[in-house]
Amino acid sequence: MDRKTKIVELVNMNGKVSVKDLADDLDTSEVTIRKELTDLDQKGLIKREHGYAIKLDNNRIDTRIGINYGLKKSIASLAAESISDGETLMIESGSTNALLAEAIGKYKKNVTIITNSTYIANYLNAYKDIKVILLGGFYQRESQVNTGPLTKWCAEKFVVDKIFVGVDGYDEKFGFSVIDLERAQTVRDMAKSAKRICVITDSSKFREKSTVNLFSFDEVAYVYTDASISQEVKENLEKNKIRVKTYKK
Repeated sequence: MDRKTKIVELVNMNGKVSVKDLADDLDTSEVTIRKELTDLDQKGLIKREHGYAIKLDNNRIDTRIGINYGLKKSIASLAAESISDGETLMIESGSTNALLAEAIGKYKKNVTIITNSTYIANYLNAYKDIKVILLGGFYQRESQVNTGPLTKWCAEKFVVDKIFVGVDGYDEKFGFSVIDLERAQTVRDMAKSAKRICVITDSSKFREKSTVNLFSFDEVAYVYTDASISQEVKENLEKNKIRVKTYKK
Protein backbone atom coordinates (compact mmCIF):
# COMPACT_ATOMS: atom_id res chain seq x y z
CA MET A 1 0.00 0.00 0.00
CA ASP A 2 1.51 3.34 -1.05
CA ARG A 3 1.74 6.36 1.25
CA LYS A 4 -1.22 8.28 -0.21
CA THR A 5 -3.46 5.25 0.14
CA LYS A 6 -2.38 4.84 3.76
CA ILE A 7 -3.18 8.50 4.44
CA VAL A 8 -6.69 8.18 3.01
CA GLU A 9 -7.28 5.01 5.04
CA LEU A 10 -6.09 6.64 8.27
CA VAL A 11 -8.19 9.76 7.74
CA ASN A 12 -11.34 7.79 6.94
CA MET A 13 -10.75 5.59 9.97
CA ASN A 14 -10.18 8.44 12.43
CA GLY A 15 -12.14 11.33 10.93
CA LYS A 16 -9.41 13.91 11.65
CA VAL A 17 -5.65 13.38 11.84
CA SER A 18 -2.89 15.90 12.41
CA VAL A 19 0.02 16.31 10.01
CA LYS A 20 2.38 15.45 12.86
CA ASP A 21 0.58 12.17 13.64
CA LEU A 22 0.53 11.19 9.98
CA ALA A 23 4.25 11.91 9.68
CA ASP A 24 4.96 9.81 12.78
CA ASP A 25 2.70 6.93 11.70
CA LEU A 26 4.14 6.81 8.19
CA ASP A 27 7.74 7.48 9.22
CA THR A 28 8.24 10.47 6.95
CA SER A 29 8.58 14.25 7.23
CA GLU A 30 5.76 16.74 7.81
CA VAL A 31 6.82 18.51 4.61
CA THR A 32 6.19 15.31 2.63
CA ILE A 33 2.83 14.79 4.34
CA ARG A 34 1.72 18.34 3.51
CA LYS A 35 2.55 17.77 -0.17
CA GLU A 36 0.60 14.50 -0.17
CA LEU A 37 -2.37 16.17 1.54
CA THR A 38 -2.44 18.95 -1.04
CA ASP A 39 -2.66 16.37 -3.84
CA LEU A 40 -5.33 14.32 -2.04
CA ASP A 41 -7.35 17.45 -1.30
CA GLN A 42 -7.25 18.47 -4.97
CA LYS A 43 -8.50 15.00 -5.94
CA GLY A 44 -11.37 15.33 -3.47
CA LEU A 45 -10.27 12.39 -1.32
CA ILE A 46 -9.83 14.34 1.93
CA LYS A 47 -10.21 17.91 3.16
CA ARG A 48 -7.07 19.71 4.22
CA GLU A 49 -7.14 22.28 7.00
CA HIS A 50 -4.21 23.99 8.73
CA GLY A 51 -2.25 21.21 10.42
CA TYR A 52 -4.89 18.52 9.81
CA ALA A 53 -6.43 16.14 7.29
CA ILE A 54 -10.21 15.68 7.67
CA LYS A 55 -12.60 13.07 6.34
CA LEU A 56 -15.20 14.40 3.92
CA ASP A 57 -18.71 14.22 5.33
CA ASN A 58 -21.34 14.12 2.62
CA ASN A 59 -22.95 11.70 0.15
CA ARG A 60 -21.14 12.78 -2.99
CA ILE A 61 -18.96 10.51 -5.10
CA ASP A 62 -15.87 12.37 -3.90
CA THR A 63 -16.67 11.07 -0.41
CA ARG A 64 -17.51 7.52 -1.48
CA ILE A 65 -14.23 7.18 -3.35
CA GLY A 66 -12.35 7.47 -0.06
CA ILE A 67 -14.25 4.57 1.56
CA ASN A 68 -12.18 1.37 1.29
CA TYR A 69 -9.88 3.41 -0.94
CA GLY A 70 -6.96 0.96 -0.93
CA LEU A 71 -9.18 -2.00 -1.79
CA LYS A 72 -10.96 -0.15 -4.59
CA LYS A 73 -7.64 1.03 -5.99
CA SER A 74 -6.31 -2.55 -6.09
CA ILE A 75 -9.44 -3.84 -7.86
CA ALA A 76 -9.18 -0.97 -10.33
CA SER A 77 -5.53 -1.81 -11.06
CA LEU A 78 -6.52 -5.44 -11.66
CA ALA A 79 -9.21 -4.41 -14.15
CA ALA A 80 -6.83 -1.99 -15.88
CA GLU A 81 -4.56 -4.91 -16.73
CA SER A 82 -7.24 -6.10 -19.17
CA ILE A 83 -7.02 -2.85 -21.16
CA SER A 84 -4.72 -2.66 -24.17
CA ASP A 85 -2.91 0.43 -25.44
CA GLY A 86 -4.96 2.13 -28.14
CA GLU A 87 -8.26 0.63 -26.97
CA THR A 88 -11.60 2.45 -26.86
CA LEU A 89 -13.95 1.57 -24.00
CA MET A 90 -16.86 2.84 -21.95
CA ILE A 91 -16.79 3.48 -18.21
CA GLU A 92 -19.94 4.40 -16.30
CA SER A 93 -20.03 6.32 -13.06
CA GLY A 94 -18.88 5.15 -9.63
CA SER A 95 -15.93 5.43 -7.27
CA THR A 96 -14.14 2.23 -8.30
CA ASN A 97 -14.65 3.16 -11.94
CA ALA A 98 -13.02 6.54 -11.28
CA LEU A 99 -9.98 4.74 -9.88
CA LEU A 100 -10.02 2.42 -12.90
CA ALA A 101 -9.90 5.47 -15.17
CA GLU A 102 -6.97 6.82 -13.16
CA ALA A 103 -5.11 3.49 -13.41
CA ILE A 104 -5.62 3.50 -17.18
CA GLY A 105 -4.30 7.06 -17.30
CA LYS A 106 -1.19 6.07 -15.38
CA TYR A 107 -0.29 2.83 -17.11
CA LYS A 108 -1.83 2.80 -20.60
CA LYS A 109 -1.26 4.80 -23.77
CA ASN A 110 -3.61 6.21 -26.43
CA VAL A 111 -6.75 4.87 -24.74
CA THR A 112 -10.11 6.53 -25.47
CA ILE A 113 -12.59 6.51 -22.58
CA ILE A 114 -16.27 7.19 -23.26
CA THR A 115 -18.14 8.04 -20.08
CA ASN A 116 -21.29 9.72 -18.77
CA SER A 117 -19.46 10.80 -15.62
CA THR A 118 -18.22 14.39 -15.41
CA TYR A 119 -16.35 13.34 -12.26
CA ILE A 120 -14.36 10.73 -14.21
CA ALA A 121 -13.75 13.19 -17.05
CA ASN A 122 -12.30 15.70 -14.57
CA TYR A 123 -10.35 12.95 -12.80
CA LEU A 124 -8.50 12.31 -16.06
CA ASN A 125 -7.37 15.92 -16.58
CA ALA A 126 -3.79 15.12 -15.60
CA TYR A 127 -3.42 12.32 -18.17
CA LYS A 128 -2.91 13.99 -21.54
CA ASP A 129 -2.41 10.66 -23.36
CA ILE A 130 -6.01 9.62 -22.59
CA LYS A 131 -8.77 10.85 -24.88
CA VAL A 132 -12.08 11.46 -23.08
CA ILE A 133 -15.50 11.53 -24.75
CA LEU A 134 -18.22 12.79 -22.39
CA LEU A 135 -21.77 11.68 -23.18
CA GLY A 136 -24.40 14.42 -22.86
CA GLY A 137 -27.62 14.23 -20.89
CA PHE A 138 -29.49 15.43 -17.81
CA TYR A 139 -26.88 16.31 -15.15
CA GLN A 140 -27.27 14.72 -11.71
CA ARG A 141 -25.32 16.96 -9.34
CA GLU A 142 -24.72 14.57 -6.42
CA SER A 143 -23.40 11.69 -8.49
CA GLN A 144 -21.94 14.00 -11.18
CA VAL A 145 -23.28 11.97 -14.09
CA ASN A 146 -25.37 12.57 -17.20
CA THR A 147 -28.47 10.43 -17.72
CA GLY A 148 -31.62 10.20 -19.83
CA PRO A 149 -32.60 10.05 -23.53
CA LEU A 150 -29.77 12.30 -24.69
CA THR A 151 -27.20 10.02 -23.03
CA LYS A 152 -28.79 7.08 -24.85
CA TRP A 153 -28.68 8.95 -28.17
CA CYS A 154 -24.99 9.79 -27.69
CA ALA A 155 -24.04 6.25 -26.64
CA GLU A 156 -25.69 4.76 -29.72
CA LYS A 157 -23.09 6.49 -31.92
CA PHE A 158 -20.27 4.25 -30.66
CA VAL A 159 -19.20 0.61 -30.74
CA VAL A 160 -16.65 -0.52 -28.11
CA ASP A 161 -15.18 -3.80 -26.97
CA LYS A 162 -15.88 -3.38 -23.25
CA ILE A 163 -17.93 -1.37 -20.79
CA PHE A 164 -17.07 -1.27 -17.09
CA VAL A 165 -19.97 -0.82 -14.69
CA GLY A 166 -20.42 -0.73 -10.94
CA VAL A 167 -23.27 -2.38 -9.04
CA ASP A 168 -25.04 -1.92 -5.71
CA GLY A 169 -26.34 -5.45 -5.19
CA TYR A 170 -26.51 -9.07 -6.30
CA ASP A 171 -29.09 -11.85 -6.34
CA GLU A 172 -28.23 -15.50 -6.94
CA LYS A 173 -31.21 -15.89 -9.29
CA PHE A 174 -31.65 -12.51 -10.97
CA GLY A 175 -28.10 -11.20 -11.25
CA PHE A 176 -26.87 -7.64 -10.68
CA SER A 177 -28.80 -4.63 -9.42
CA VAL A 178 -28.54 -0.95 -8.50
CA ILE A 179 -30.46 1.47 -6.32
CA ASP A 180 -31.41 4.12 -8.88
CA LEU A 181 -33.85 3.43 -11.74
CA GLU A 182 -32.60 6.26 -13.94
CA ARG A 183 -29.00 5.16 -13.53
CA ALA A 184 -29.96 1.57 -14.41
CA GLN A 185 -31.64 2.62 -17.65
CA THR A 186 -28.69 4.80 -18.66
CA VAL A 187 -26.18 2.02 -17.98
CA ARG A 188 -28.26 -0.44 -20.00
CA ASP A 189 -28.42 2.06 -22.86
CA MET A 190 -24.64 2.50 -22.78
CA ALA A 191 -24.05 -1.26 -22.59
CA LYS A 192 -25.86 -1.82 -25.90
CA SER A 193 -22.82 -0.28 -27.58
CA ALA A 194 -20.37 -2.72 -25.95
CA LYS A 195 -19.47 -6.24 -27.00
CA ARG A 196 -18.69 -7.28 -23.41
CA ILE A 197 -20.00 -6.07 -20.04
CA CYS A 198 -17.52 -6.05 -17.16
CA VAL A 199 -18.71 -5.56 -13.58
CA ILE A 200 -16.16 -3.96 -11.25
CA THR A 201 -17.01 -3.88 -7.54
CA ASP A 202 -15.73 -4.77 -4.10
CA SER A 203 -17.02 -8.06 -2.68
CA SER A 204 -19.28 -6.39 -0.10
CA LYS A 205 -21.81 -5.66 -2.88
CA PHE A 206 -22.40 -9.40 -3.27
CA ARG A 207 -23.93 -9.36 0.21
CA GLU A 208 -26.35 -6.57 -0.69
CA LYS A 209 -29.66 -6.61 -2.55
CA SER A 210 -30.92 -3.59 -4.48
CA THR A 211 -34.32 -2.80 -5.92
CA VAL A 212 -33.58 -2.23 -9.62
CA ASN A 213 -32.40 -5.04 -11.90
CA LEU A 214 -29.39 -4.06 -14.00
CA PHE A 215 -28.01 -7.13 -15.78
CA SER A 216 -28.84 -10.83 -15.80
CA PHE A 217 -25.99 -13.33 -15.59
CA ASP A 218 -26.00 -14.11 -19.31
CA GLU A 219 -25.31 -10.44 -20.15
CA VAL A 220 -22.08 -10.14 -18.10
CA ALA A 221 -18.71 -11.45 -19.30
CA TYR A 222 -16.35 -10.53 -16.43
CA VAL A 223 -16.45 -9.63 -12.75
CA TYR A 224 -13.48 -7.83 -11.18
CA THR A 225 -13.53 -7.90 -7.38
CA ASP A 226 -11.46 -8.84 -4.32
CA ALA A 227 -10.61 -12.21 -2.82
CA SER A 228 -13.18 -11.81 -0.03
CA ILE A 229 -15.93 -12.83 -2.43
CA SER A 230 -17.56 -15.97 -1.03
CA GLN A 231 -16.87 -19.30 -2.69
CA GLU A 232 -20.61 -19.81 -3.11
CA VAL A 233 -21.03 -16.56 -5.04
CA LYS A 234 -17.92 -17.20 -7.12
CA GLU A 235 -19.13 -20.67 -8.08
CA ASN A 236 -22.55 -19.30 -9.01
CA LEU A 237 -21.01 -16.66 -11.25
CA GLU A 238 -18.73 -19.19 -12.92
CA LYS A 239 -21.63 -21.61 -13.36
CA ASN A 240 -23.30 -18.82 -15.32
CA LYS A 241 -20.18 -18.54 -17.54
CA ILE A 242 -18.88 -15.32 -15.99
CA ARG A 243 -15.11 -15.08 -15.61
CA VAL A 244 -14.25 -13.91 -12.10
CA LYS A 245 -10.99 -11.99 -11.61
CA THR A 246 -10.01 -11.35 -7.98
CA TYR A 247 -7.40 -9.09 -6.45
CA LYS A 248 -5.27 -10.92 -3.92
CA LYS A 249 -3.06 -9.15 -1.39
